[in-house]
Amino acid sequence: MASVTFDAATRVYPGATRASVDKISLEVADGEFLVLVGPSGCGKSTTLRMLAGLEEVNSGRILIGDRDVTDVPPKDRDIAMVFQNYALYPHMTVAENMGFALKIAGVSKQERAQRVEEAAKLLDLTDYLNRKPKALSGGQRQRVAMGRAIVREPQVFLMDEPLSNLDAKLRVQTRTQIASLQRRLGVTTVYVTHDQTEALTMGDRIAVLKDGLLQQVGTPRELYERPANEFVAGFIGSPAMNLFEAKVTDGGVVWGNEVVAVERDVLAKATGDTVKIGIRPEDLVLGGAADGGLPVTIDLVEELGADGYLYGRANAGTDAEHEIVARVDGRNHPNAGETVSLKPVPGHLHVFDATTGERLTEKAIASA
Repeated sequence: MASVTFDAATRVYPGATRASVDKISLEVADGEFLVLVGPSGCGKSTTLRMLAGLEEVNSGRILIGDRDVTDVPPKDRDIAMVFQNYALYPHMTVAENMGFALKIAGVSKQERAQRVEEAAKLLDLTDYLNRKPKALSGGQRQRVAMGRAIVREPQVFLMDEPLSNLDAKLRVQTRTQIASLQRRLGVTTVYVTHDQTEALTMGDRIAVLKDGLLQQVGTPRELYERPANEFVAGFIGSPAMNLFEAKVTDGGVVWGNEVVAVERDVLAKATGDTVKIGIRPEDLVLGGAADGGLPVTIDLVEELGADGYLYGRANAGTDAEHEIVARVDGRNHPNAGETVSLKPVPGHLHVFDATTGERLTEKAIASA
């Protein structure tokens, strides 16, 4: 096993006007499960392919352990990759697919069979070893692709959106299996996904990318509770954090017909007379239209059993109307067309600079 280090690694494709991955510096600890997440085109798959040796590193370095692998061919990096489309040989059985890389490496037939059998037990594939891929479900094929990586006993696992071809229920089941398996094996793993729910539920740490730039690295809880900027705040969490501009006033910021207290030194960092404030849907308290706070006209209530989500429109003190989402009791809630009042839960309001999007508060702040 080994750590992984990106040292200002950059990838610029021929003819491109900007870097697809721009000076990314990131350390993955030995045995850690790190998730690279971001919207399409953010550079996460390119970052993974640079580590695999499938993309050139134009500047900077990549290390596996203490070994500089920047210019080392993929086959000599001691990594195993799991792809989105499984990449199984259709004419081979499951056992042959899983053991093929070992056969090419000259591993004896007896040792190959032993390692394949051990991996099959881990992945619950023992009964399918003599089947061809076409006789397997999507989830089973993905487990075969995992098995092919496991039998090689690499220093690092690389996974490029391995669950994107599975249906919703199977994705939940398989992501649990992958996370559990990685913890049992203790192999350093770098996992790419565009699905922030996968990132939050699977990773020891998450690295968020946007336009080739690393935005923030931290545990799922750190990114959820203390997003470094407006982009991370809006990307991590489902439904997304409510974000809108609010006017700065004496003692805090305007929240509907009230003022939410914000420390003077925090507001002094702002570049203008407005800031971006953020509040999670579950951190809003519902009241009647006459209770003060932020008046919201309800457009839709989405019922999800015990919980529900209220979708509405509000004006927080600027000229622009914006959408807002709040979590409500799924059994007892207002209805579309009504007007209600929303207030932030003390200690859960976030403040960002309206121009740069950078976080201004050290932590979420209490409301008045």
